[in-house]
Amino acid sequence: MMNSKDEPMDDRTKQVPIEETTVIERDMISTLHESILGHILSFLPIIETVRTCVLSTRWVDVWTLITNLHFDDSFNYFDKKMDKQQFVNFVEKVFLHFTNSSIKSFSLCLTCYQYDASLVNEWISFILERRVQKFHIQYANKLFLPSKSLFSCNSLVELVLQGRFNLTLPVLVCLPNLENIKISGIKLVSDFDSSNYSKDITLSFPILKVFEARGCEWSTMQNISLQVPLLERFSLAIWNHHSNESCESTIKVYSQHLTDFSYEGDLEHDIVLCGSSSIHNASIVIVIDEDKKDRMEKDGFRTCKLLRQIPEVERLKLLFYKVLRHASDIFTNLPVFGKLTYLQLNEVTGEALLQLLHNSPILNTLVLLNGVSNLNKVDLTSVMVPHCFLSSFKVFQFKGFNANKCDLCLVKFMMANATTLEKMTISPAFWMRYADIDFGKVKEEILSLPKCYSFCVIEFSNISSS
Repeated sequence: MMNSKDEPMDDRTKQVPIEETTVIERDMISTLHESILGHILSFLPIIETVRTCVLSTRWVDVWTLITNLHFDDSFNYFDKKMDKQQFVNFVEKVFLHFTNSSIKSFSLCLTCYQYDASLVNEWISFILERRVQKFHIQYANKLFLPSKSLFSCNSLVELVLQGRFNLTLPVLVCLPNLENIKISGIKLVSDFDSSNYSKDITLSFPILKVFEARGCEWSTMQNISLQVPLLERFSLAIWNHHSNESCESTIKVYSQHLTDFSYEGDLEHDIVLCGSSSIHNASIVIVIDEDKKDRMEKDGFRTCKLLRQIPEVERLKLLFYKVLRHASDIFTNLPVFGKLTYLQLNEVTGEALLQLLHNSPILNTLVLLNGVSNLNKVDLTSVMVPHCFLSSFKVFQFKGFNANKCDLCLVKFMMANATTLEKMTISPAFWMRYADIDFGKVKEEILSLPKCYSFCVIEFSNISSS
């Protein structure tokens, strides 16, 4: 068989000389429908999008059909940052000519200059009236958000607010398409009169999956009810250090699908999780100011009440700053955490630690921060060994090890009783690098302790790296 290079070339396979080739140029892009062109331009920076109006008469108004609008006052215009007036003029020009009545995504980042609040609210209202789906606002200065426009925007799918905003909550809010809320630094206030002040505020988001509120001020004294049947992740950080008055309101979350729960704050509000049996990951960080010692007992009760609502949790972080010294009975009435495998603690007393270990029968990993207190007051020789020590406990990370009697006592107790322990990591506290402590001798003392499981590995971090 002849190969291709040996075959004779007939007229059909002869190449046409380059000089005889005719190239017909066609502007394929400009022939597309305007809606398609608008969609394509939506992926460009807004400044580049607007510039396409000079390409030809065909392109003069195409940019007005884009579906994504993203403004940032740190924009560069011809390699130079816009000044405040240039930025305002640019935004105003875009809004003046913008014709699309439906916006997929809008973001407004104002971090370089301070603006007239009424002007910013005009921009926000303009967008909310155009069936926006993703709405992001970041502003460094105070602003009263147009609550009426915001809570009547039923097209919202994602809402992100970051700034020193005041947001007024009506008695009832319902956003049927909202799936994601992230707010930060927002002050939430009630829209009430004397006739409805006693009513609860109800926030109804039937398909919401993520709710995150961080550094917000929930100044309302009314109870807040979150009707969120499909919610999967709930994260809340509340700080009321600005107020000297105790808050008696309750935040209720109704969801049957909640798997991740996070709380950080001073527990001035009572948190009620309705349908919380599905929570598998939880993080609870409690910080109480020293000048609020008179409320320690009440906050300790609220902490215990909150923990009792998550008995099915599998991974749990409990950080209690300045709490246990004044509310030491937090852990006395806890349920058995039958599925808990990972636990992180700090500032814990010996009694509380032992109670938690007893209530966690299949615990695998314990991470302890900043040592343990009052363990020397517990008679460890007569203490019942936690069930997890005999079946599942494998990893112990001791961070912030202080090398005092209580910490050494805990290490000794672990090594003597945790029959399944495979790895212990000890990281000395930061302050020890400046202390007159021979950590080498401390290591020798720990390594010389008898251990019930010969294959347990003990590792130490250097003081300089902790």
